[in-house]
Amino acid sequence: MIVKGSAAKRFRQSEKRRIRNKTVRSEVRSSAKKVLAAIEREDGTEALNAFRAYVKLVDSAAHKGVYHPNTVGRKKSRMAHKVNALQA
Repeated sequence: MIVKGSAAKRFRQSEKRRIRNKTVRSEVRSSAKKVLAAIEREDGTEALNAFRAYVKLVDSAAHKGVYHPNTVGRKKSRMAHKVNALQA
């Protein structure tokens, strides 16, 4: 694709961001799967530890601008409900 001037720079920037965002999203999804797997095994302590790691990753993704803050809040809330249901 041939782009000129500022459009070329914009293209380069967006490509860098796309690649970074893709890796961050992948890490978040993998972390979520670890939490869900621990919940499935009904391992409370493992689920709690995995949930803490998940929250840290999701918050860092929000800080980087990969996810909107409301999306992060929703993801954490839904996962917390599942972990808490296991604890009860």
